[in-house]
Amino acid sequence: MNDSQSSPSSSSSSYDSAVGPPQANAVGSSSSSQGISPTVSRSWRDVFWLLIFMAHLIVVGFALGVFGLNRFKQPDRLNIDKYTMGFLENKDGLTEDYWSLYAVAGGVGAFLGWTWLLLLGSRANQMMKFSVHLLTTYLAVVSVLCFWVHQYFWGGAFAIGSALQFLYVISVIDRLPFTMLVLQRAVKMVWNLPEVTRVACISMLVMLLWLSLWSFGAAGVVALGIGDGGRWWLLLVLSVSLFWTGAVLCNIVHVVVSGMVFLVLIHGGRESNSMPPKPVMRSLQYAVTTSFGSICYGSLFTAAIRTLRWEIRGLRSKIGSNECLLCCVDFLFHLVEFLVRWFNKYAYVQIAVYGKSFNHSAKDAWELFQSTGVESLIAYDCSGAVLFMSTLLGGLVSGTCAAVWTKIKHPERVLMVGSTAMLMGMILVGLAMVVVESAVTSIYICYAEDPALINRWDAAFFAQISEKLHQRLQHRSARAREVLSHRIDDQVQAAVLA
Repeated sequence: MNDSQSSPSSSSSSYDSAVGPPQANAVGSSSSSQGISPTVSRSWRDVFWLLIFMAHLIVVGFALGVFGLNRFKQPDRLNIDKYTMGFLENKDGLTEDYWSLYAVAGGVGAFLGWTWLLLLGSRANQMMKFSVHLLTTYLAVVSVLCFWVHQYFWGGAFAIGSALQFLYVISVIDRLPFTMLVLQRAVKMVWNLPEVTRVACISMLVMLLWLSLWSFGAAGVVALGIGDGGRWWLLLVLSVSLFWTGAVLCNIVHVVVSGMVFLVLIHGGRESNSMPPKPVMRSLQYAVTTSFGSICYGSLFTAAIRTLRWEIRGLRSKIGSNECLLCCVDFLFHLVEFLVRWFNKYAYVQIAVYGKSFNHSAKDAWELFQSTGVESLIAYDCSGAVLFMSTLLGGLVSGTCAAVWTKIKHPERVLMVGSTAMLMGMILVGLAMVVVESAVTSIYICYAEDPALINRWDAAFFAQISEKLHQRLQHRSARAREVLSHRIDDQVQAAVLA
């Protein structure tokens, strides 16, 4: 029986035997990756969430078609208005009036994403540095434009966003050199794996197909005469659906890239004779079958929790000696850390390699990092935030281009079209960024499980990352001693006063 005819369980067995867990889980271990053996069989995981996601796609897809067709070419094509005449204000508006505006956002987002992938090997680091510093300025400019068109709420929101972005960059400025070092190595890894960039390009095409339907329905909603409040609520529901769908597609790419990077590090190179056949296709097969439910489940929560974690960490480092505020922020910090234990992006590497459920993968990954001390290194690294800034900038550019054209053709719908178009652009650019983010997460997982893998791949990088880990562990120990000493002094003083 040849490979193309083999059953999923048999292909799973050969793949798992190539990427099972290393025997040692401590940084500095000298265990070899050659003694790897499978521990978890490939089976369907988190099937409930797979069914929920598929049902959601069917329901939302049907609703999008109805909203778009109802106002396509002629008002109220499907005779929906007769059911809303009693409580909604029905006006004339056509889907095609706004559909072309969303096409601008889709085109700009796809152009930025594909351009980033094309420049991945030669200009990626310069583009990321540029994004970090440009985002603050761009948010400020958008804020001014919002005030100019009398959108004071959104003008204030973008102004606050610009200020928070500036404060965040200032608070992590000392971490950026190490962050760029990690990103450089991740780019180096991905650039030598052209298969994964092709997967990202294909995923962008798939997303564009879904966006063509989504924007058709969204344009129909904008054309509805139900008042701004009703339109905004409908667009909010559609945007949440789009966010989940985009996150699922991004994390499919994440799983594919993670599986490929892990294999390359385990086997010592892409051209190694021990590499299993068609590794990218097998990773993709698992991502859209047995592991698809886990991807759907994790995609609901990981992005929001990760963003909240970045903001709380930045706020926590800037509080100073305000004990009351510090206590409140510490409570939020520990709450988010608890959530991170169950919802983190490193779970996707475990899903790609071992086929575990999402919560099991997230828990194992976080416990691995905490037991080896690598969690302190991850907390210091800002690569995820830098990539998110690039994604956000791409979304803002896409949204701005759509908003400018909307201002010319339908000035009363600028904010409505511009905000939803920004989400479209963010998803398309994010599909390009996830390639590098996946490589970063895989590098950290491999370093925690068996540092020899990183040493064999890039000895200079291994030395640099090990030195930084040693510094972070020393810093954490010194801080713990300082806190303990402070508490003992407070207790002694309290006892004396008593």
